[in-house]
Amino acid sequence: MKFTVSQSSLAKAIAVVSKGIGAQSTLPVLGGVFLRAEAGSIEFQTTNTTISIRHSIAANVEEEGATVVSGKILGNVVKTLPDAAVTFEDTGGYMSISCEKSNFRLMTLNANDFPEFPEIETEQQVELPSGILSSMVDKVYKVTSKDTSRPILAGVLLTVENNTIRLVATDSYRLAVCDTNTETSSADAPFEVIVPGGTFHEVLSLPSMTDQLVIGLAASQIVFSFGNTTYVSRRIEGNFPNFRQLLPTQCNTSVRIDAGGLAQALRRVSVIAASNPSVRFDIDADGSLLKLSASSPDQGESSELIDVEVEGESMSIALNYHYVLDCVSASAQDKDVSFELLSSMQPAVFKSYASINYLYLLMPVRM
Repeated sequence: MKFTVSQSSLAKAIAVVSKGIGAQSTLPVLGGVFLRAEAGSIEFQTTNTTISIRHSIAANVEEEGATVVSGKILGNVVKTLPDAAVTFEDTGGYMSISCEKSNFRLMTLNANDFPEFPEIETEQQVELPSGILSSMVDKVYKVTSKDTSRPILAGVLLTVENNTIRLVATDSYRLAVCDTNTETSSADAPFEVIVPGGTFHEVLSLPSMTDQLVIGLAASQIVFSFGNTTYVSRRIEGNFPNFRQLLPTQCNTSVRIDAGGLAQALRRVSVIAASNPSVRFDIDADGSLLKLSASSPDQGESSELIDVEVEGESMSIALNYHYVLDCVSASAQDKDVSFELLSSMQPAVFKSYASINYLYLLMPVRM
C-alpha cells in the first residue's frame, strides 16, 4: 500500500471522519482510522458502534491496500505538516509517512479486524438544501434534553411534507419549533424521523458538507449522504410529544422587541443572577416599557428598562435567563421578536417570522 495526497485534503478528510473515532472503546481498532487505497482515491472510515463515517478523496495511488492507524496520532501528525504532498507507505506492521523533510513511522492494526461499514438499504429518503437545514438545526438543537432516562427528548423531530420543512425539539421545560417552505425532493408521503440532536448539528457542521444533503431512513438507522461522505447513525425510536397541544391559542399581552437589544440587556442584568438564573420581566403596557430585573441575597440587585411595543395588559413573569438567551440568540438575525403571555403562571411564547419561522415556548419560574 503506497499513495500520495495533499496535506490540505488529508487534513479535511481526518476532520470529517474523526467524529466517529471510538475514543472510549476497549477495542483498540475502534480508536483507529481505516484507510483503503484504490485506483485514484483513498477511503477513510471510522466507527464507534453508534455512528459510522466514510469519506473519500482523490490521491495518487501506487499500490492498493488497506490498513488501520491510530486516529488520534494520525490527526496530530497531519496537523503539524506543511501544505505539501504527503506520502504513505505500508511497510508491514508500520505506516511510513513523509512530507518534505518530516518522516513518521506509525504502528498499524489489522484491517480485517475493523468492522464492515454498514451498507444500508433505505426505505425512504429526502434531499434537502443543507444551508437552510443548518440554520434551522442551529435554532433548535440546544433545546434537546441531556436526560438519558428520556431518550426521545434528546432528539429533533424532522418532518418534510408539501415542500415544508419543520424541526421540533423540547426538554420538557422549553419547546422550539421552526419551519420554512423550500423546494424538496419529498414525494406525496410525509417524511418523518427523530434525529439525535447532537448528531444532526455535527453532520451539518462537517467540512465536506455540500449544497444538498440526502437523508435516508432504515428500520433503526438514519443515513446522511453528501458529496463523498456517508454518515450513518442510530435513529431515535418512539413517539415524539404532541407539541401542538402545548401551544396557547391566545394571549393577553404581546410585546415586540429588538432581539439584539434584549440579549444585551439580559447579559447585563444577569450579572447579578449568577447563583439564581431567574430574571423578572415586568411589562408596562401604558408606558410601553419592559423592565428586566434580578436580585441575589449575596450580590445585590440589577435592573434595566427597554422601550418596547405592547398590545394588551400589563403583566409580570419570571424566566430562566439562560433559556431566554438561547432563544434571542437564535432569533438575532431576524432582528425583531414578539413575546406573548397569557398569564404569569403560564408559558411565555417567543416568535419571529422571516425566511425561517421560529417559535420558542418557555415555562416560567417562581417570582
